[in-house]
Amino acid sequence: MPVLFRPASRLTRHVLLIVFGLFMLYPLLWMVSSSIKPENLIFREPGLLPHEVTGENYSGGWNALTHSFGYYLWNSAVITVLAVVGNLVACSLAAYAFARLEFPLKKLWFTIMLLSIMLPHHVTVVPQYIMFSKIGWINTIWPIVLPKFLATDAFFIFLMVQFIRTLPRELDEAAAIDGAGHWRTFVQVILPLCVPALATTAIFTFIWTWNDFFTQNLYLTNSDKLTAPVALRQFLDASSNSSWGPMFAMSIISLGPIFGFFLAGQKYLVRGMATTGFK
Repeated sequence: MPVLFRPASRLTRHVLLIVFGLFMLYPLLWMVSSSIKPENLIFREPGLLPHEVTGENYSGGWNALTHSFGYYLWNSAVITVLAVVGNLVACSLAAYAFARLEFPLKKLWFTIMLLSIMLPHHVTVVPQYIMFSKIGWINTIWPIVLPKFLATDAFFIFLMVQFIRTLPRELDEAAAIDGAGHWRTFVQVILPLCVPALATTAIFTFIWTWNDFFTQNLYLTNSDKLTAPVALRQFLDASSNSSWGPMFAMSIISLGPIFGFFLAGQKYLVRGMATTGFK
Protein backbone atom coordinates (compact mmCIF):
# COMPACT_ATOMS: atom_id res chain seq x y z
CA MET A 1 0.00 0.00 0.00
CA PRO A 2 2.67 2.63 0.77
CA VAL A 3 4.07 2.18 -2.73
CA LEU A 4 0.70 3.17 -4.22
CA PHE A 5 0.76 6.49 -2.41
CA ARG A 6 4.26 7.49 -3.47
CA PRO A 7 3.25 9.12 -6.80
CA ALA A 8 0.51 11.08 -5.00
CA SER A 9 2.96 12.17 -2.32
CA ARG A 10 5.48 13.25 -4.96
CA LEU A 11 2.76 15.15 -6.82
CA THR A 12 1.74 16.89 -3.60
CA ARG A 13 5.31 18.00 -2.94
CA HIS A 14 5.64 19.39 -6.47
CA VAL A 15 2.33 21.24 -6.18
CA LEU A 16 3.39 22.76 -2.86
CA LEU A 17 6.74 23.82 -4.32
CA ILE A 18 5.04 25.43 -7.32
CA VAL A 19 2.59 27.29 -5.09
CA PHE A 20 5.42 28.44 -2.81
CA GLY A 21 7.47 29.51 -5.85
CA LEU A 22 4.58 31.55 -7.25
CA PHE A 23 4.07 33.11 -3.82
CA MET A 24 7.74 34.16 -3.73
CA LEU A 25 7.61 35.45 -7.32
CA TYR A 26 4.40 37.44 -6.84
CA PRO A 27 6.10 40.77 -5.94
CA LEU A 28 8.30 40.52 -9.05
CA LEU A 29 5.34 39.59 -11.27
CA TRP A 30 3.34 42.47 -9.80
CA MET A 31 6.18 44.89 -10.54
CA VAL A 32 6.39 43.64 -14.13
CA SER A 33 2.63 44.06 -14.50
CA SER A 34 2.72 47.54 -12.94
CA SER A 35 5.52 48.64 -15.28
CA ILE A 36 3.24 48.25 -18.32
CA LYS A 37 0.12 49.80 -16.74
CA PRO A 38 -0.82 53.47 -17.01
CA GLU A 39 0.44 55.16 -13.87
CA ASN A 40 -3.04 56.13 -12.65
CA LEU A 41 -4.13 52.46 -12.68
CA ILE A 42 -1.19 50.91 -10.81
CA PHE A 43 -2.80 51.07 -7.36
CA ARG A 44 -6.39 51.19 -8.54
CA GLU A 45 -6.04 47.78 -10.23
CA PRO A 46 -3.76 45.70 -7.99
CA GLY A 47 -4.21 42.49 -10.00
CA LEU A 48 -1.50 40.94 -12.16
CA LEU A 49 -3.43 41.10 -15.45
CA PRO A 50 -3.51 44.69 -16.72
CA HIS A 51 -6.69 45.88 -18.41
CA GLU A 52 -4.70 48.51 -20.31
CA VAL A 53 -1.11 48.18 -21.52
CA THR A 54 1.29 51.03 -22.25
CA GLY A 55 5.00 51.47 -22.91
CA GLU A 56 5.15 55.06 -21.67
CA ASN A 57 6.65 54.05 -18.34
CA TYR A 58 9.72 52.66 -20.12
CA SER A 59 10.17 55.49 -22.61
CA GLY A 60 9.41 58.17 -20.02
CA GLY A 61 11.47 56.62 -17.25
CA TRP A 62 14.54 56.18 -19.46
CA ASN A 63 14.84 59.94 -19.96
CA ALA A 64 13.12 61.22 -16.80
CA LEU A 65 16.24 62.10 -14.81
CA THR A 66 19.20 64.42 -15.42
CA HIS A 67 20.84 61.78 -17.61
CA SER A 68 19.33 58.85 -19.45
CA PHE A 69 18.97 55.75 -17.31
CA GLY A 70 21.59 54.03 -19.46
CA TYR A 71 24.12 56.48 -18.03
CA TYR A 72 23.40 55.26 -14.49
CA LEU A 73 23.50 51.64 -15.63
CA TRP A 74 26.96 52.30 -17.05
CA ASN A 75 28.12 53.80 -13.73
CA SER A 76 26.84 50.69 -11.95
CA ALA A 77 28.56 48.43 -14.48
CA VAL A 78 31.94 50.14 -14.01
CA ILE A 79 31.81 49.89 -10.22
CA THR A 80 30.52 46.31 -10.29
CA VAL A 81 33.13 45.05 -12.76
CA LEU A 82 35.96 46.61 -10.74
CA ALA A 83 34.54 45.14 -7.53
CA VAL A 84 34.33 41.66 -9.09
CA VAL A 85 37.90 41.87 -10.40
CA GLY A 86 39.15 43.15 -7.04
CA ASN A 87 37.52 40.35 -5.07
CA LEU A 88 38.68 37.66 -7.48
CA VAL A 89 42.30 38.82 -7.37
CA ALA A 90 42.66 39.79 -3.71
CA CYS A 91 40.53 37.08 -2.11
CA SER A 92 42.11 34.29 -4.17
CA LEU A 93 45.60 35.44 -3.18
CA ALA A 94 44.66 35.66 0.50
CA ALA A 95 42.95 32.27 0.34
CA TYR A 96 46.01 30.64 -1.22
CA ALA A 97 48.20 32.09 1.53
CA PHE A 98 45.94 30.74 4.30
CA ALA A 99 45.45 27.35 2.62
CA ARG A 100 48.96 26.57 1.42
CA LEU A 101 51.61 28.85 2.93
CA GLU A 102 53.12 28.83 6.40
CA PHE A 103 53.79 32.13 8.16
CA PRO A 104 53.91 33.40 11.77
CA LEU A 105 50.59 33.58 13.64
CA LYS A 106 48.75 32.06 10.70
CA LYS A 107 45.97 30.55 12.84
CA LEU A 108 45.53 33.81 14.75
CA TRP A 109 45.16 35.87 11.58
CA PHE A 110 42.77 33.30 10.12
CA THR A 111 40.65 33.47 13.28
CA ILE A 112 40.59 37.28 13.15
CA MET A 113 39.57 37.07 9.51
CA LEU A 114 36.67 34.74 10.37
CA LEU A 115 35.58 36.96 13.28
CA SER A 116 35.40 39.94 10.91
CA ILE A 117 32.55 38.17 9.09
CA MET A 118 30.38 38.72 12.17
CA LEU A 119 31.26 42.42 12.34
CA PRO A 120 28.29 44.50 11.08
CA HIS A 121 29.07 46.75 8.14
CA HIS A 122 27.53 49.74 9.91
CA VAL A 123 30.14 49.53 12.68
CA THR A 124 32.96 50.37 10.27
CA VAL A 125 31.13 52.77 7.97
CA VAL A 126 31.67 55.88 10.11
CA PRO A 127 35.49 55.60 10.49
CA GLN A 128 35.74 54.60 6.82
CA TYR A 129 33.73 57.64 5.75
CA ILE A 130 35.89 59.95 7.87
CA MET A 131 39.06 58.44 6.42
CA PHE A 132 37.90 58.67 2.80
CA SER A 133 36.61 62.19 3.40
CA LYS A 134 40.02 63.34 4.64
CA ILE A 135 41.65 61.76 1.60
CA GLY A 136 39.20 63.63 -0.64
CA TRP A 137 37.59 60.56 -2.19
CA ILE A 138 33.95 61.44 -1.54
CA ASN A 139 31.99 61.49 -4.83
CA THR A 140 34.45 59.06 -6.38
CA ILE A 141 34.20 55.31 -6.89
CA TRP A 142 37.35 54.55 -4.88
CA PRO A 143 35.71 54.14 -1.43
CA ILE A 144 33.50 51.46 -3.00
CA VAL A 145 36.07 49.75 -5.23
CA LEU A 146 39.40 50.01 -3.37
CA PRO A 147 38.42 47.83 -0.36
CA LYS A 148 37.70 44.98 -2.79
CA PHE A 149 41.35 45.02 -3.91
CA LEU A 150 42.44 44.78 -0.25
CA ALA A 151 40.62 41.47 0.44
CA THR A 152 38.12 42.92 2.89
CA ASP A 153 35.36 40.39 2.10
CA ALA A 154 36.25 37.63 4.54
CA PHE A 155 33.37 35.43 3.43
CA PHE A 156 34.88 34.93 -0.02
CA ILE A 157 38.34 34.33 1.43
CA PHE A 158 36.94 31.59 3.65
CA LEU A 159 34.98 30.10 0.75
CA MET A 160 38.10 29.83 -1.41
CA VAL A 161 40.24 28.58 1.46
CA GLN A 162 37.80 25.72 1.92
CA PHE A 163 37.89 24.96 -1.80
CA ILE A 164 41.69 25.04 -2.07
CA ARG A 165 41.98 22.69 0.92
CA THR A 166 40.06 20.07 -1.06
CA LEU A 167 42.78 20.06 -3.73
CA PRO A 168 45.51 17.45 -3.16
CA ARG A 169 48.86 18.82 -2.00
CA GLU A 170 50.56 16.43 -4.41
CA LEU A 171 49.81 19.03 -7.09
CA ASP A 172 51.95 21.58 -5.23
CA GLU A 173 54.70 19.04 -4.72
CA ALA A 174 54.72 18.09 -8.40
CA ALA A 175 54.92 21.78 -9.35
CA ALA A 176 57.79 22.29 -6.89
CA ILE A 177 59.68 19.35 -8.42
CA ASP A 178 59.33 21.07 -11.81
CA GLY A 179 60.91 24.18 -10.31
CA ALA A 180 57.74 26.22 -9.82
CA GLY A 181 57.60 28.72 -6.98
CA HIS A 182 54.55 29.75 -5.01
CA TRP A 183 53.47 32.36 -7.55
CA ARG A 184 53.71 29.99 -10.52
CA THR A 185 52.00 27.21 -8.58
CA PHE A 186 49.15 29.54 -7.70
CA VAL A 187 48.66 30.89 -11.23
CA GLN A 188 49.21 27.73 -13.27
CA VAL A 189 48.08 24.94 -10.93
CA ILE A 190 45.72 26.13 -8.21
CA LEU A 191 43.85 28.96 -9.91
CA PRO A 192 42.61 26.96 -12.95
CA LEU A 193 41.13 24.37 -10.57
CA CYS A 194 39.31 27.04 -8.55
CA VAL A 195 36.88 28.03 -11.30
CA PRO A 196 33.75 26.98 -9.30
CA ALA A 197 34.85 28.97 -6.23
CA LEU A 198 35.87 31.94 -8.39
CA ALA A 199 32.53 31.84 -10.20
CA THR A 200 30.68 31.77 -6.87
CA THR A 201 32.68 34.77 -5.68
CA ALA A 202 32.05 36.64 -8.93
CA ILE A 203 28.29 35.99 -8.89
CA PHE A 204 27.75 37.05 -5.29
CA THR A 205 30.03 40.08 -5.64
CA PHE A 206 28.19 41.14 -8.80
CA ILE A 207 24.74 40.83 -7.20
CA TRP A 208 25.70 42.49 -3.90
CA THR A 209 27.56 45.37 -5.56
CA TRP A 210 24.94 45.98 -8.24
CA ASN A 211 22.15 46.10 -5.64
CA ASP A 212 24.14 48.06 -3.05
CA PHE A 213 22.16 51.20 -2.26
CA PHE A 214 23.54 52.18 1.14
CA THR A 215 27.25 52.47 0.31
CA GLN A 216 26.72 54.04 -3.10
CA ASN A 217 24.20 56.52 -1.75
CA LEU A 218 26.63 57.40 1.06
CA TYR A 219 29.67 58.15 -1.10
CA LEU A 220 28.09 59.21 -4.42
CA THR A 221 25.98 62.35 -4.03
CA ASN A 222 26.79 64.13 -7.30
CA SER A 223 24.13 63.51 -9.98
CA ASP A 224 26.87 62.66 -12.49
CA LYS A 225 28.16 59.84 -10.27
CA LEU A 226 24.87 58.13 -9.38
CA THR A 227 24.43 54.42 -9.99
CA ALA A 228 21.23 52.60 -10.95
CA PRO A 229 20.02 51.80 -7.37
CA VAL A 230 20.55 55.41 -6.25
CA ALA A 231 19.02 56.78 -9.46
CA LEU A 232 15.86 54.72 -8.85
CA ARG A 233 15.43 56.63 -5.59
CA GLN A 234 15.13 59.85 -7.60
CA PHE A 235 11.73 58.71 -8.90
CA LEU A 236 10.32 58.96 -5.36
CA ASP A 237 9.53 62.37 -3.97
CA ALA A 238 8.31 62.78 -0.40
CA SER A 239 6.92 66.28 -1.01
CA SER A 240 5.04 65.70 -4.27
CA ASN A 241 3.83 62.93 -6.55
CA SER A 242 6.13 59.98 -7.06
CA SER A 243 6.70 58.45 -10.49
CA TRP A 244 5.77 54.87 -9.64
CA GLY A 245 5.32 53.63 -13.19
CA PRO A 246 8.71 54.79 -14.52
CA MET A 247 10.39 53.58 -11.33
CA PHE A 248 8.94 50.08 -11.74
CA ALA A 249 9.93 50.06 -15.42
CA MET A 250 13.53 51.08 -14.72
CA SER A 251 13.66 48.58 -11.84
CA ILE A 252 12.82 45.80 -14.29
CA ILE A 253 15.57 46.98 -16.63
CA SER A 254 18.11 47.17 -13.79
CA LEU A 255 17.28 43.58 -12.80
CA GLY A 256 18.21 42.29 -16.25
CA PRO A 257 22.01 42.13 -15.74
CA ILE A 258 21.56 40.32 -12.42
CA PHE A 259 19.41 37.58 -13.93
CA GLY A 260 21.71 37.26 -16.92
CA PHE A 261 24.89 37.01 -14.84
CA PHE A 262 23.29 34.56 -12.42
CA LEU A 263 21.96 32.26 -15.14
CA ALA A 264 25.30 32.30 -16.98
CA GLY A 265 27.21 31.11 -13.91
CA GLN A 266 24.56 29.04 -12.16
CA LYS A 267 26.20 25.66 -12.73
CA TYR A 268 29.51 26.94 -11.34
CA LEU A 269 27.68 28.45 -8.36
CA VAL A 270 26.21 25.08 -7.39
CA ARG A 271 29.56 23.32 -7.78
CA GLY A 272 31.36 26.01 -5.81
CA MET A 273 28.97 25.92 -2.86
CA ALA A 274 28.87 22.11 -2.83
CA THR A 275 32.65 21.70 -2.60
CA THR A 276 33.60 24.40 -0.09
CA GLY A 277 32.28 22.91 3.13
CA PHE A 278 28.68 24.24 2.82
CA LYS A 279 27.06 20.80 2.65
